[in-house]
Amino acid sequence: MALAFDGETGEPAARALDEQQLVRAAQAGSRPAFDELVRRYDQDVLRLAMHLTRRSEDARDLYQDAFFKVYRNLHNFRFECSFYTWLYRVVTNVCLDHLRRRSSRPEDQAPETTTSESDSVHTDFFDRQPAKQLEANPERTFLGKEIGHRISTAMLRLSARERMVFELKHYQGLKLRAIGEMLGTTEETVKNSLFRATRKLRSELEEMR
Repeated sequence: MALAFDGETGEPAARALDEQQLVRAAQAGSRPAFDELVRRYDQDVLRLAMHLTRRSEDARDLYQDAFFKVYRNLHNFRFECSFYTWLYRVVTNVCLDHLRRRSSRPEDQAPETTTSESDSVHTDFFDRQPAKQLEANPERTFLGKEIGHRISTAMLRLSARERMVFELKHYQGLKLRAIGEMLGTTEETVKNSLFRATRKLRSELEEMR
């Protein structure tokens, strides 16, 4: 069945087009269909890259590399899993390769000091405990930034796979089984990686409690 796109803008006539139809159209060479697939997932991909690299420049590069690989390899997608799962498999492989390369270069390990948004995300996760609510004050604001910086530093001490599993579970909200499918491993292996990552991060924060 042919898909209808706006002749002037190239945008889909209906945003709710079935994803399988979009994929098949993109595989057949439709650029508007591929652009719509990118639009649906671009923020998730960029967010994942930003959380993993802690650097906006690296995140943008990974974002572009990932979607370029998706475009080049879309013909290999056989609908044996959801497009979302397949897309994330490509993205995670690109990110893992980057993290492994970077881990061999200690001078590249320091995160950007301006990634306040991602720092706040990490701080929120570890600050969910039902502790008493304190009024906003300079000391608490400084402590929040300090915790965020400490978590950013601790994240860099995780292995590439541990960091990837932690991000996919806590910031992408994926289930362990889905993460295993994306990383080509078992749910039990993912669970073990998540346990190690969480233990390392909590140990890093221990002295600040």
